Amino acid sequence: MRKAAYCLAMVLAAGAGIGPARAQVTTEAPAPVPGARAVTVEHITVHAPTLEGNLEGDAVDRDVYVVLPPGYAANPKKRYPVVYALHGYSIGAAQWMAEIHVPQTIEGAYAQGAREMIVVLPDSKTVHNGSMYSSSVTTGDFETFISRDLVTYIDGHYRTIAKRESRGLAGHSMGGYGTSRIGMKHADVFGALYMLSPCCLSPRALGPIDPKTWETLEAVKAPADSGTLPFMARAQLATAAAWSPNPQNPPLYLDLPVKDGQPRPEVLAKWAANAPLAFVDQYVGALRRYRAIAIDVGDQDGLKVDAGKLHEALDSYRIANSFEIYPGTHTSHVAFRIQEQVIPFFSRNLDFGEAP
Repeated sequence: MRKAAYCLAMVLAAGAGIGPARAQVTTEAPAPVPGARAVTVEHITVHAPTLEGNLEGDAVDRDVYVVLPPGYAANPKKRYPVVYALHGYSIGAAQWMAEIHVPQTIEGAYAQGAREMIVVLPDSKTVHNGSMYSSSVTTGDFETFISRDLVTYIDGHYRTIAKRESRGLAGHSMGGYGTSRIGMKHADVFGALYMLSPCCLSPRALGPIDPKTWETLEAVKAPADSGTLPFMARAQLATAAAWSPNPQNPPLYLDLPVKDGQPRPEVLAKWAANAPLAFVDQYVGALRRYRAIAIDVGDQDGLKVDAGKLHEALDSYRIANSFEIYPGTHTSHVAFRIQEQVIPFFSRNLDFGEAP
């Protein structure tokens, strides 16, 4: 495989050790915890005004899974913190729940002493298999969908503690990217961040150009046609739709970083501008507002280098954060991380006090 510009698919495939056509992987799960009480999983639909009018026809009514803690129904006056958990590229929320073995892992975390909270898993899959949790006229404004539309809906329909200190944001891979991006830009909404194997943190130069790949992409006649493309090519379209939209360029309404076999520096510059390691310096004040920030990544994951760079950048500004490289690939032990690290992290670092 040849490297392409900022190729999300290359990063994910290298990190996960998976083939290009696979949208979901089989993952290990921790053993069920004896005595764990059952949570309630609600499948709802949330309308997203910020996605209306998107040019590629992505759904504006989004599937969302809400995991209510064991005590929610029995304590009708009790309010809870909320953790918003973002899935990765090429899968939706339901597939990610299977990969991280929800609800078992959340139930296990509570049984091992974590405090109860509401966990919300929104679906941000698009026609090209991933929104990048970004703001684009082509895909719609998924960044604001997560940080405003979804938060407003959940606060209005569930017994939440509706303040930033009681909201957490977490995500894996593309969702880890989304957590870094949204977290930096919306510290007024969230109070703690957990990034699992975040992708796409740094700008990447355009490598050797495979003419056939770019010819194939330029020949796509409708957004829905991307479903027949290989994993790598489809990820290029997702990235372009999110970071180099072009409302004057139908039918896909995006600009690719290569045209007629030639690199396009102006498009590459737009992609680079969306790299968290390129814009982290602009959000130092916002990042200092967080009660806690955590980053983790598997030791066999190609994303560990950039994850380490983000940790170093935070350290250079004396922004408190934790960073761990654990034994595993991109996906192999993420379910364990949810039960043993992520839910306990938010249990320690969110505000569980009653809303005023």
